[in-house]
Amino acid sequence: MATVCFGSKKQKLNNSVASVCCNGATVHPNNIPNGVSSSGHMVVSRDMCNYCFDVLYCHLHGFDPPRNPPFTNDPYPLFVTWKIGRDKRLRGCIGTFTAMNLHSGLREYSLNSALKDSRFSPVNKEELPKLQVSVSVLVNFEEARDYSDWEIGRHGIRIEFNNEKGHKRTATYLPEVAPEQGWDKIQTIDSLLRKGGYKSSISIEVRKSIRLTRYQSEKMQMSYADYLHRNNYVAPIQRNGRI
Repeated sequence: MATVCFGSKKQKLNNSVASVCCNGATVHPNNIPNGVSSSGHMVVSRDMCNYCFDVLYCHLHGFDPPRNPPFTNDPYPLFVTWKIGRDKRLRGCIGTFTAMNLHSGLREYSLNSALKDSRFSPVNKEELPKLQVSVSVLVNFEEARDYSDWEIGRHGIRIEFNNEKGHKRTATYLPEVAPEQGWDKIQTIDSLLRKGGYKSSISIEVRKSIRLTRYQSEKMQMSYADYLHRNNYVAPIQRNGRI
């Protein structure tokens, strides 16, 4: 199931906080103990960012999808984030906690995050030259001892909790969110509860009832200008021999 990540706009931490539904799926990646690459090396690469641009470029111009890319096709949870302009405003961010083969996963979520993030209108081809893409591959999943057993800037966190009606809810922030917002751990947890739909007063007992999973993210980013330079200004449709 898709999960929407939090944007870069600063959020006020009170009961009126607007939240984006975040219904994560399976926490632990399938067939990968703790989400660690079997080689022990970094999984994420600039080729992945390049591929996301290829996929979006072909879609927006009505071309066939690009050929399979050269990087690993092992399964991992992942997020794709699009930002726009010099100030790098969030333009879309969607991912999944279910481990997906990277070829199909990045192909799916490069489009989902650009076109289906409910907070924004779909990206159009006029915006393409202003975009920057980030790929986050999620690794090293660990069950935390309690709601404070994680490090700001190092860990992303996913919480599970019961709302006022006893329904289970989930919410997540990638590792970069808390430091970008200038939040401490309590502020981050309270914001996640609001994001997940908890509307009542947040007490220490509510925080203690949370089940928290911490994880790390291998992240790579690329601007459209870097994408063109990397490919010697050759459009993906030409590089793949489709015309």
